[in-house]
Amino acid sequence: MVRWAAFSCVLVPVVLVGYGISLAGAGGAALGLAAVTGVCRVLLRQSERCAARLLAEQNTAHRGRHGRTASGAHRGMRHGIGHPPVD
Repeated sequence: MVRWAAFSCVLVPVVLVGYGISLAGAGGAALGLAAVTGVCRVLLRQSERCAARLLAEQNTAHRGRHGRTASGAHRGMRHGIGHPPVD
């Protein structure tokens, strides 16, 4: 995606000059596009880092079977009151 943005930062000024816009105007458009591209790239990386961090937190929270990590994780076992433990 960044390659297309860089390509457009070069292509747009060339097209503008081709249609008769001054070099200063085309250069201003190129700088504006480069600034927007840079900001979008920073925001995209920040979003990817945040998503990766959330995914990592979710994966560490689900260690046990069926997501149970605390006491009571073996609730379904048949070791109740009056029954001896099975070895």
